[in-house]
Amino acid sequence: MGLITGLLTLPLAPVRGVAWVADKLKDAAENEIHDPAVLRAQLGALNQELEDGHLGLEEFERQEEMLLDRLYASTPSPSPSPTPPPAEQRECDSTWTNRPR
Repeated sequence: MGLITGLLTLPLAPVRGVAWVADKLKDAAENEIHDPAVLRAQLGALNQELEDGHLGLEEFERQEEMLLDRLYASTPSPSPSPTPPPAEQRECDSTWTNRPR
């Protein structure tokens, strides 16, 4: 950014600053929403509220389902296991590895 452009857009600096802060807050909130540790803690607190009688069973089940959906969405799915080589290749490989040296 040149000197003249910087001076002309100087009145917009507070707007850019507020937009930057809002973006950082959004990123932090998304990280907290999808953090498995936070979700597990929320599930524990929800279970405690049910045991203490502060929460009805229907409300507990609704909130638990929502938290579990978010937890499952945030955990990475396991990578697919590699497919075994074809039978004829396995036979060749075993013959090759069993060959005397």
